[in-house]
Amino acid sequence: MLKARTSEFELEAGCDEAGRGCLAGPVVAAAVILPPDFAHPWLNDSKQVGKSQRESLRTIIEQEALFWAIGVCSPAEIDKINILNASILAMHRALDNLGTLPDFIAVDGNRFKAWGSVPHKTEVKGDGRFLHIAAASILAKTHRDQLMEELHRLHPPYGWDRNAGYPTASHRQAIRDYGITEHHRRSFRLLPEQLSLF
Repeated sequence: MLKARTSEFELEAGCDEAGRGCLAGPVVAAAVILPPDFAHPWLNDSKQVGKSQRESLRTIIEQEALFWAIGVCSPAEIDKINILNASILAMHRALDNLGTLPDFIAVDGNRFKAWGSVPHKTEVKGDGRFLHIAAASILAKTHRDQLMEELHRLHPPYGWDRNAGYPTASHRQAIRDYGITEHHRRSFRLLPEQLSLF
């Protein structure tokens, strides 16, 4: 059973990101504040939930959350500041967009930088232990998948509608065959045999 919060504060925002390990596309983060009585039997870490259930949960979370928001960090920003800093920046942007000042922030993982003066706590595997972090995981994943499906229509050979930019064999073969796009992360090792692609 997932817990509602990590602290005694009622306005506690859960934060998570999606897309850290991808070769292409942005990293996308979400911040969510749920009502105290929120519960749903499907809600869990987005990696443990099927696509159709994730989409259903996205609608439910967006309708029932007290506040929710998305933050995005582009591939160019990832290349400039590295993926860890970009993930944290995306979470900061989600918090900036939240529409209220949370009393406390619970973040999935073990690394975060203070957002203003709001206290925070990192939670390893928090998306499988706390409802609001799981909800943020769902929103980050579904919003990012939607972005990658839109980019797929511009660059169909890479199969981003299926792999969402992750390093699958077919994605890497497409990089060999067609080269890279402006959406690929140049600071990542795009191919195992990579010497230079640019």
